[in-house]
Amino acid sequence: MPKAMARHILVKTEAEAEQLKKRLANGEAFDVLAKKHSLCPSGKRGGDLGEVRPGQMVRAIDQVIFKKPLRTVHGPIKSAFGYHLVQVFYRE
Repeated sequence: MPKAMARHILVKTEAEAEQLKKRLANGEAFDVLAKKHSLCPSGKRGGDLGEVRPGQMVRAIDQVIFKKPLRTVHGPIKSAFGYHLVQVFYRE
């Protein structure tokens, strides 16, 4: 079964996600922004979701983790929880 290592930032609004994505593009550290802004408990770990398998995350996030390019910040991605920025480190 495939597995991947990813991290994410979860915020309430698309505008907030867009602003954080710009800050990441300008060189700010993902883990620092996740700790400060993410609403997900993973924010305390710098957004680290650990190793995930298909079906563990909501469908929209699953699609990014298992189909989109690695080491790119994807999003904002809307889910029932809010807006996500997702970065995938590896997948096997």
